[in-house]
Amino acid sequence: MACYDRVMMPLREFSLVAMLCFGAARAAEPAGLAKPHILFLLADDLGWADVGFHGGEIKTPHIDALAKAGARLNQFYVQPVCSPTRAALMTGRYPIRYGLQTGVVRPWAHYGLPLDERTLPQALKEAGYATAIVGKWHLGHFEPAYLPTHRGFDRQYGHYNGALDYNTHERDGGHDWHRDDKVNRDEGYATHLLAREASRLISEHDARRPLFLYVPFNAVHSPFQVPARYTEPYAHMQGNRRLYAGMLAAMDEAIGRIVGALETKGLRDNTLIFFCSDNGGPAPGVVTSNGPLRASKGTLYEGGVRVPAVAAWTGRIKAGSVVDAPLHIVDWYPTLLKLAGVSLTQRHPLDGRDAWPAIAHGAPSPHQDILHNITPAGGAIRVGDWKLVVGGQYSETDGPEAAETAKKKKAGKKNSGGPGDAIELFNLAADPYEKKNLATAEPERVKAMRARLDAYAKAAVPAKQAPRAADFKVPAVWGEAN
Repeated sequence: MACYDRVMMPLREFSLVAMLCFGAARAAEPAGLAKPHILFLLADDLGWADVGFHGGEIKTPHIDALAKAGARLNQFYVQPVCSPTRAALMTGRYPIRYGLQTGVVRPWAHYGLPLDERTLPQALKEAGYATAIVGKWHLGHFEPAYLPTHRGFDRQYGHYNGALDYNTHERDGGHDWHRDDKVNRDEGYATHLLAREASRLISEHDARRPLFLYVPFNAVHSPFQVPARYTEPYAHMQGNRRLYAGMLAAMDEAIGRIVGALETKGLRDNTLIFFCSDNGGPAPGVVTSNGPLRASKGTLYEGGVRVPAVAAWTGRIKAGSVVDAPLHIVDWYPTLLKLAGVSLTQRHPLDGRDAWPAIAHGAPSPHQDILHNITPAGGAIRVGDWKLVVGGQYSETDGPEAAETAKKKKAGKKNSGGPGDAIELFNLAADPYEKKNLATAEPERVKAMRARLDAYAKAAVPAKQAPRAADFKVPAVWGEAN
């Protein structure tokens, strides 16, 4: 009987039908209306064109499955190297705000992500989330206050430094494997151990409580190490490229295992899953592939800061969709907090913007501009389709044209309008691969964009530096007695 007929029923019958109607309405609500579980998967040094959904030759079936089930974020930006990207995710703020804009946190550094920054897991705990990190922290470990379990994570497993040996779990001879910020001696290949731990946390999780699980892999960063079976399909590749391919295959398998644990637990339908790399691939054409994107990790060109990215959430993000709106990793902080119902009111203002309308509903980018970075050596900013690069960086791996330009510049030869000029302007809509410098043709646009970049520079705090002391002694265990 239709619910609107209830006014004609006796009170007892009306109450029964009203309950049934209300129950039917509740059942029809998308599962995602509850606070979502969040699985954030972060690769290290993954090339733009090395995933299958970008046409890569390395097989990544589990990452591709996420792309098919959700949305590909075609213009998703991060920082040019890894610690700044992690800091931007944890805070929703550009690294210039707290001095982490110039490089990674070195093992011997006596600093980390400043303690007055509200972190993503700290904020999510306000909404009742259980929080865990499984993988690479890389945001400081010289004092206990900087360790993950003091920054909002209930559980921790993995390592603090970059460039970890995948088998011995050592960095520069010091042991770097920890559980809940205490030394751990688990043996095995790092990527396998991270998959096992993440899957275990999911299987043992109380499903009545929302979960934030952050899995920052050390793969596919050097050293290039992987069990031989993963390289067997790539015998046609040479040297580190072949090892890298095997490492990516192992990471893809790990992602499949973790997502499979969600499915087994019955959590997949109400889990927002995100995957991306922390920066562009290094040594493109030799080890990684950034495809047609210009340059590599460590630069502010697209090959350094634009990365493969996928967001999936059953029933909330359209399967097989493509998001072309420019977005930045700082956006996930406010986006996740809003989805979780957490207040964005805090001590420090955010640079991130709510990206959910763009991801789920095709809305335009929420940004007036996106800062790629600014340091004393230069910077880059995107405004709409336009990108300004000041003091661009070059290496032989940027390609023959860039290498030749760099040589001419060093030789003091005049170079009009080429990529070696101090100021470069690109229209990314017409020239996504940054081949044509329009700075000379668009002086007013350069002036306006330079003013925006200079404003960021004036607001930046001095960058932290970590020179290695001559008497520095590697500890037996990183994070202890540093």
